[in-house]
This record gives sequence, C-alpha cells and structure tokens, in this order.
Amino acid sequence: MTVVYSNGRPVRRLSAVSKFTAALALGCALVACSKQEAAPEAATTTAPTAAAPAVTADTAVSAKVSALTADQLREAGSKAYSENRLYAPVGDNAVEYYLALRDKAPGDAAVASALTDLLPMTVIATEQSVNREDFAEAQRLAALLEKADAQHPALARLKASITAQQAAVTKRAEQQALTAEEQAKKQAELEKKRLEDQKKQQDQAAKQLAAKESADKQAADKAAADKVASDKAAADKAAADQRAAAQRQQAAAVPASAASSADLRAVSTPAPRYPPEALRANQSGEVQVEFTVASDGSVTAARVVRSNPARIFDREAVNAVRKWRFQPVPAPVTTRRTISFNPGG
Repeated sequence: MTVVYSNGRPVRRLSAVSKFTAALALGCALVACSKQEAAPEAATTTAPTAAAPAVTADTAVSAKVSALTADQLREAGSKAYSENRLYAPVGDNAVEYYLALRDKAPGDAAVASALTDLLPMTVIATEQSVNREDFAEAQRLAALLEKADAQHPALARLKASITAQQAAVTKRAEQQALTAEEQAKKQAELEKKRLEDQKKQQDQAAKQLAAKESADKQAADKAAADKVASDKAAADKAAADQRAAAQRQQAAAVPASAASSADLRAVSTPAPRYPPEALRANQSGEVQVEFTVASDGSVTAARVVRSNPARIFDREAVNAVRKWRFQPVPAPVTTRRTISFNPGG
C-alpha cells in the first residue's frame, strides 16, 4: 500500500512494479559506481565503518531532507514509497521523508499510517544488517527507528545486538589480524551482500504492502455492500410501516368486540435467528414488535416499536414474527409482543 496526496489529502494506491524495477536498477548502478571510485581510499582503511561518526536519532534524517518543505516531503515520500525505497538509500528513502514531514506536520494521520507500515520492515533490515556485520547500516536504521518511536519494543534489543556483535567482530579481527587487502575484499563483499539483501527486503515489503492494499479494498467493498443491504432494509421497513399503518386503520374500523389479542391462539411461533455478529460478541437484547394477525391467522404486517440495543436484532425479530401463524379470528387483530435475545438462552 502506498500513501500519496491528492489535493492535500492522503490517499492510497498499489506500488508500480515497473517504476520500482527501473528505479532500483538505476540506484544499484549509481551505488556501484560510487563504490568503485571510493575503493582506493577504502583499501587503505582498516575499519571503514568504524571511522564514520555514529548516526543518532537527531542525525538520522539528513539535513538535505530536513530542509525540504512539507509539500516537497509529501511528494518525495510518496514517490520513494511507491518505488519501494522504503529505508534506503541514505537521504532518499520513505522513512526519512515521512519522519521529516512528521516534524513539520505532527498531526498528519497519513504520515503516521505510513510510518506504522514501514517500522516493521526497518526492524527486520536492522537485524539483517547486524547479522551480516554491516554496523554502519545497522546503526543508521536503528537511529531511524529511535527517531520514529523512542519507546519501540525492539529498539533496546537492536542496540544491544549491535554493540555485542561489534565487540565480537573486533575481537575476531584482532585474533585473525586481517590484512588491509583482506579487509577491502571483505568490505566489497559486504556492500554486494547489502545491495542484494536490500533488494530482496524491499521486494518482499512491496508484496506485503500490496496484500494490505488488497485487504483494505475488500473491506471497503464489504462496507459498501453492507450499506446497500442496510438501505434496502430501511426501505423495506418503511414500506412495511406504511402497510402496518393502513392495516391498523382498517382494524380500527372493526368493532372492538369483534376480536382482540385475547382471542389469539398461536399455532406456530418459530424463534428468530440470532444475528451472527451479536452472537460472536455475546450480546443480548430485546425487541418489541407490533403485528397484525389476519382473519386466516397469518401475520400480514409487523414493525418494531422499540428495541434495546437499537437495530441489532430488529430485522431478525420482524422476520420471525412474519412467519408466525395463529388460529383464525373473526377480524384482523393488532397486538404487540416482546422478543428476547439471549446468547446463553
């Protein structure tokens, strides 16, 4: 799922796979070129990742990103999100753009939603960076996570893992006494592995976001279908109410001595169906239904007089009453009955 903006309002759409593939290929080419140019300098350094200043939550978002306006951040974040640059490369990824945008627009719900989707992927990427001993990347990702949520349950564990793994690597390096050439080769392999892992991770993240988008669409479709059904039920109820009113008027014209509710003798009163949603929620209630029994004993009209809770059991109560049958009476009789719904009854 991708958060974008239309007329200043957040909307969502699926990621464009073709755009992502082209952008990723271009990004890999640029990274490869920059690494080739930096290779001579890296070969003379014993531990390149250790020489770089540690990234903190305060410096996790680059100054270039922080300097953008809110509108620029929205556009850049949406583009990075749609192209699956979720947390990499540095200075051009969705996490940094949305963190900077959150600083400028703290109450933006779309930004909060996007970060909620992105943080689990960032945690996984941090763990994998530690496993492949890419501590600079692990510290950068952990700093992004800390800026996004300083109380994140995985943050302390990730920091401890980075520290412990760094200590283990340092000890191993001292024991093995790696030469500068071996270290440069290891760094080149590390960079290759990082690019491969980032591509796999972001491809997987794109699939997960697409699945979430599909689930959201299904939920929206169901809500629309439920609304159509609710509107139809309301229209049916209005029509039934009109028929009941006409029947009450007709019944009022019959002498009171002709028939009354005391004359009604039930032949069949099937129990109403229990609404599945209410049953799952263990919800109880009752509905008072007013209905008219025709001379042949059939129920010709039924309407809800009151219900508690409102509308939960109305439809099933009315449907059940319409199926009731009584012994024939001299004239139509209008009466009321209260139907109780108890999940344990």
